[in-house]
Amino acid sequence: MLDTTIKTQLTAYLEKLQQPIELIASLDDSAKAQEMFSLLQDIASLSPKVTLNSNGQAARRPSFAIARPGEAGRIEFAGIPMGHEFTSLVLALLQTGGHPPKVDEDTIAQIRGLQGSYQFEVFVSLSCHNCPDVVQAVNLMAVLNPNVRSVMIDGGVFQQEVTDRQIMGVPAIYLNGEQFGSGRMSLEEIIAKLDTGAVAREAEKIAAKEAFDVLIVGGGPAGAAAAIYAARKGIRTGVVAERFGGQVLDTLAIENFISVQETEGPKLAMALEQHVKSYDVDVMNLQRAAALKPAQNGQLAEVTLESGAVLKSKAVIVATGARWREMNVPGEAEYRAKGVAYCPHCDGPLFKGKRVAVIGGGNSGVEAAIDLAGIVTHVTLLEFGDSLRADAVLQKKLHSLPNVRVITNAQTTEVTGDGQKVNGLSYQERITGETHHVALEGIFVQIGLLPNTDWLKGSVALSPRGEIEVDAKGQTSAEGVFAAGDATTAPYKQIIIAMGEGAKASLSAFDYLIRS
Repeated sequence: MLDTTIKTQLTAYLEKLQQPIELIASLDDSAKAQEMFSLLQDIASLSPKVTLNSNGQAARRPSFAIARPGEAGRIEFAGIPMGHEFTSLVLALLQTGGHPPKVDEDTIAQIRGLQGSYQFEVFVSLSCHNCPDVVQAVNLMAVLNPNVRSVMIDGGVFQQEVTDRQIMGVPAIYLNGEQFGSGRMSLEEIIAKLDTGAVAREAEKIAAKEAFDVLIVGGGPAGAAAAIYAARKGIRTGVVAERFGGQVLDTLAIENFISVQETEGPKLAMALEQHVKSYDVDVMNLQRAAALKPAQNGQLAEVTLESGAVLKSKAVIVATGARWREMNVPGEAEYRAKGVAYCPHCDGPLFKGKRVAVIGGGNSGVEAAIDLAGIVTHVTLLEFGDSLRADAVLQKKLHSLPNVRVITNAQTTEVTGDGQKVNGLSYQERITGETHHVALEGIFVQIGLLPNTDWLKGSVALSPRGEIEVDAKGQTSAEGVFAAGDATTAPYKQIIIAMGEGAKASLSAFDYLIRS
């Protein structure tokens, strides 16, 4: 099951086990069960501290649990955790075996203090790059708190259960049988949702902080670069972010980050956070900005958070990035995660053998259509303009696929469904005005980005597209307020450009401080 290289790496990891663990397999007669048993045999052969028990009685088969001898397994994998989930498997083995997690003591105490019974089920696809964060988070909670159970469920293996629960997007998270969340959720987000008093406690803590020299709003590439450059100047630096890593967390392959031949968004986001935290930077995560009051009449600038807390600073750098643009047509919101999706890499495998549409003819849309064509029965790509905007090489590949239809000059007017899930979409021909309906089960929206600047209206000048207007130094229309990255009028929304703009805005903010 495992090749020699992976076995060598896994052997080194398993040397970190501090106590014995047991793999408890619940198998059936399927080919997947044989494959799973082979994987478990390989793992057990790599360390004397790992034993294999094939007499498990779990309801889902094939599956296996990871336990300490004499205890019931609190972590379960229903499916074979390879692909993006292999790291989840390795961490579950190590943490069950006593290897300390890389989590701060406050978070550990918060997990251990959770009262009640928590049965987590996380439905995943092995190609989903957002799913491991959720699986690893609930697995760690199960390791630290005996009242928590977690199970990863591969939707490709347990398709009937996916159909019965009408799951059309992953990760899909259930708690005690009820839907708890969908999409990427960090450990902090899950705990905050369970610990209802956490928001108020954190708001009180934030409100008590002293004023910063530079406060960065946003934790993506631009915000991270700004924080590092500011901290290196020896000034008091803070970062407040709704989600550290930003949109990079939702990016799969990154192949144009100079000097790094290939990486993935979550890996880069983790590296950014580690780099920022290696300096004396006050990082306040899971905090959404609600309003900005620029400095005036000798007063400090103020950033008000949705929690009600107010942060003060001599200078502010806004780097709140952008989000997926929505179609804003009837039915889109109603059927989000019920057939309407925004990540073909994550949710594509759930539509195997079905008919889907891709909205958007740029690089993202055409790449999505190409990827989906290898999974689904048929792809209909709709482009608003009179021609596709994707690179020529992508268009050539797209047109070579027999199960793809391209419709240009098409304006999507409605997402239709049966009340439970998508069953089609309507579009209008922009030239003739004729309307058509396409029967399908999934719609992947790939029509660009919107800047996260709604909270800034009236505080700084915004372009007609809602982007923050900045000059060559990253200065906004408000004194002492700078901006960088995808939220600004700076052209070309690229990670490496955002980092450069973040560094520039930080240097400009420092120059502003020493001159004022």
